[in-house]
Amino acid sequence: MNKPIETQDGLERLFNRTLNELPPRRAPPTLESRVIGELDRRAALAWWRRSFAYWPRAARAVFVAICGGLIGLAFLGGAWVTAGLRLLQDSGALSMPWLHQAAAVAGFAGELTSWLAIAVPPVWLYDGVAVSALLYAALFGLGVAAYRTLYLDSGTVGDIGP
Repeated sequence: MNKPIETQDGLERLFNRTLNELPPRRAPPTLESRVIGELDRRAALAWWRRSFAYWPRAARAVFVAICGGLIGLAFLGGAWVTAGLRLLQDSGALSMPWLHQAAAVAGFAGELTSWLAIAVPPVWLYDGVAVSALLYAALFGLGVAAYRTLYLDSGTVGDIGP
């Protein structure tokens, strides 16, 4: 009954033994110069052209502060637009019915958002942010895996040559 599995295990051992007996392949003579050239090129890059992790701490702090300020500005802008639409709606300045309905929807969205901010416990918000970060990391990892599988030219990257 288990004969195919035993045959497969024996075949795996035979392949493993055969591949282990092969001599290691030598790298092409130009590989060392190409690797050192690439390392020198990367080391010569300016700090703002490198990965965020290589930026100076002060530059990272300023970047994070600017991003936080832009997020706050986006929230304030949304609140300002909602308040402006509500003011126009209350004053009767909106004479077009579709604009009046759009203002009502925007006002409802603002009210719903403020109600949810009060009703949802902070722990749920923290958990939601953590789950969102994990999902984003998973999406990023899947994207990297898909890129490496589908688009990366395996003939040029890591090619050790004959």
